[in-house]
Amino acid sequence: MSSSKQLRWYNVAIIAFVSVWGLGNVVNNYATQGLSVIVSWILIMALYFVPYVLIVGQLGSVFKDSTGGVSSWVKNTTTKRIGYFAAWTYWVVHIPYLAQKPQGIIISINWILKQNGDFINTGNATVIALIGLVIFLFFLWISSKGLTTLKTIGGLAGTAMFIMSLLFIVLAVSAPAITGATFATPDMGNIKSYLPKFDFAYFTTISMLVFAVGGAEKISPYVNDTKNASKEFPKGMLVLAIMIAVCAILGSFSMGMLFDSNNVPNDLMANGAYEAFGKLGAYYKVGNFFVIVYAIAQMLAQISALAFSIDAPLKILLADSDKEFIPESFSKTNSKGTPVKGYILTGVLVSILIIVPGLGIENMNENYKWLLNLNSIVMPLRYLWVFFAYMMINKMHKDFDSDYKFIKNPKVGYVVGLWCFLFTAFACILGAVPKIPYADNPKAFIFQLIMNILTPIVLIGLGVIFPILARKAQNK
Repeated sequence: MSSSKQLRWYNVAIIAFVSVWGLGNVVNNYATQGLSVIVSWILIMALYFVPYVLIVGQLGSVFKDSTGGVSSWVKNTTTKRIGYFAAWTYWVVHIPYLAQKPQGIIISINWILKQNGDFINTGNATVIALIGLVIFLFFLWISSKGLTTLKTIGGLAGTAMFIMSLLFIVLAVSAPAITGATFATPDMGNIKSYLPKFDFAYFTTISMLVFAVGGAEKISPYVNDTKNASKEFPKGMLVLAIMIAVCAILGSFSMGMLFDSNNVPNDLMANGAYEAFGKLGAYYKVGNFFVIVYAIAQMLAQISALAFSIDAPLKILLADSDKEFIPESFSKTNSKGTPVKGYILTGVLVSILIIVPGLGIENMNENYKWLLNLNSIVMPLRYLWVFFAYMMINKMHKDFDSDYKFIKNPKVGYVVGLWCFLFTAFACILGAVPKIPYADNPKAFIFQLIMNILTPIVLIGLGVIFPILARKAQNK
């Protein structure tokens, strides 16, 4: 493929769209901002997402033979030690992600069986945490066996989720004309309904937008498979940005039709997509058909994501590892190619993050929202390394050349990379502020704030221990 350059700009755009986008991005951000999220989507696309994907394109083209992704980019532009920390960050940010997947599986199973979202509002948080722990440990064991069936099923479910996301927009936008449905949000024709209030509370929600559009580094391998990459790849990325912007805007508008923007349900993040399909099913007189199909696809996609995210990030960390930074014993695999000690460490960290919140967040719905917000704080930390690597190739532009360049002027390129870096850091820092008002629940506010600050510090800080252990092992 790489030699024949078969991919065109539209192929790249579609591959990237399926990888990056999903209905959950629309639901989660509507839950935090209401209809004003539409303007936020336009701003985030223009000021952040377009530069982001084009930066990834240039990095992928420069390091076309690298196998370690972001960590290879950083290692080749700095040192092996800094490259190790980039690899560590890429792996460890998946810990909160893994901790939430069991919750998603539990919620989808409940919707399959009962077609309602009462469970997340009435279930005991401690009991659900224990059930989630059992689910996680089960799939940790399944992944350790090297089975690929779940991942294959999940790939099909992921495609189904993509189709359902597009179907949601088509059905919702068409509903008033076809079914006579009325808008849940009043004054949707008033431009003021779409204007964000740029206060402190607003800026604490930006991390969720960054989290939604992140992950573009997955696209980098396709740069060198693209015909006339210098022209067609950026064209594909711009088309991608337009596709996502259209889906985000129409999807958010659809959510405004179904849920009052001025009175967003408290459980919208957990149950919103299911409830939306339930309302559409009622409009089109098909009952809970859409709900059940979406819930099955969601369950299978969550299971696959859980199994894949246990295995893949860890193997990326170990594949590009150096005995100077990671103990050789930690990299050893069993007969099925499973890094046993890595799986054990993953199991311990995720188990802690599943159980501990149950001690300070008693409500299951609040627990779900908090863990989702924690992901929006922690996961974008890996994007920082993307922009750091881009800044370095502009600083050392004489040493790095590529077929495709996002910005030809290295000084301007450095500034753009710095902007994306600082914007991501800004979003992560402000995202740590809990979304519940302090006056409503001071205890929960303080607990969430402490967890939001300590979790990324501890997870990244653990990476310091491995080089020490590796040094001791080498000395012996």
